[in-house]
Amino acid sequence: MAVGKVSRRSIKILLSLCMTVLAAWSQSQRPANGIQVLVDSDNRKVDVLVDGQPFTSYIYPTTLKKPVLFPLRTAEGELVTRSFPPGPGERTDHPHHVGLWFNYGNVSGIDFWNNSDAIKPQDQGKMGTIVHRDVIAARSGSQKGELEVEDDWLGPDQKPMLREHTVYVFRGSAGVRSVDRITTLTALDRKVTFTDDKEGVLGLRVTRALELPSEKPETFTDASGRVTQVSATDGAAVTGDYLTSEGKQGAGVWGTRGRWCSLSGRIGRQPVTITILDHPKNPGFPTYWHARGYGLFAANPLGMKALSGGTDALNFALDPRSSVTFRHRILILSEPASAERAEKRYQEFVAEYK
Repeated sequence: MAVGKVSRRSIKILLSLCMTVLAAWSQSQRPANGIQVLVDSDNRKVDVLVDGQPFTSYIYPTTLKKPVLFPLRTAEGELVTRSFPPGPGERTDHPHHVGLWFNYGNVSGIDFWNNSDAIKPQDQGKMGTIVHRDVIAARSGSQKGELEVEDDWLGPDQKPMLREHTVYVFRGSAGVRSVDRITTLTALDRKVTFTDDKEGVLGLRVTRALELPSEKPETFTDASGRVTQVSATDGAAVTGDYLTSEGKQGAGVWGTRGRWCSLSGRIGRQPVTITILDHPKNPGFPTYWHARGYGLFAANPLGMKALSGGTDALNFALDPRSSVTFRHRILILSEPASAERAEKRYQEFVAEYK
């Protein structure tokens, strides 16, 4: 009789344990709700998930000369950034164009924009590197996730010129993904100049489908005379088009100013629009657009003289221990371009960061 009671009790305990394990397993199979920001120091990255699905990662591998967000995806999971390294059928030009980044081509004479593992030895003495320093905070949440990091801008002598403090804010909803990049640069023990240069500041290299169609190859030369050849596109697979707040379109966007700019097209059958929003508190507002048809989409508020043909000039500078903050929002929308919707979202962005 005692043995029977113990057996029944053991069965109940075993059943209860099984139910607990089953419930835990079931919960683990459900996609997490909200925005998850997951630090993976061993692999030198921070992953960002929206409702359990990958959105982007903050990565800082030793093979890159600056931290970047890579890759970036739509709400449906389509990649909007060129592969790193470029994959089959993708362009291999401009090896320094990876994901979404922030740097500049002339910082006290040092080029942070063009640096990559492809730089020739004779040019390395002119190049700067942005090195990840620390993850200050990683916050997940139901409505947004935040990542706070610090980086150092190092000259060729490996001495820091600038300290960077950046807060990324990630959001996601049906048909929408967004990144706010709030970056503060602080000069250290010496004055730092940002001589007007076309190579800057917030850059994004997009997938081939979002390039602008072109019928002829083009040649691009950077401020140091390095030449990059870019081939013509195959029109059937290339669908991109630019539109700014000032009504500029297509290739005519390059070297013009605007408070926002959209790049729209199709990836497969899915309409996609990427919009970069400038902010009135940013230096050089409204920004110039360094927006090329071959897939470079960049906002450059510091390159006035280079991008205006000499009619404007800024030559921004920071005195020792002084700071400047740049505020941008990048929207990835699963919809065609709309000037009205872009303006509405721009006003929302401005209101949030008054």
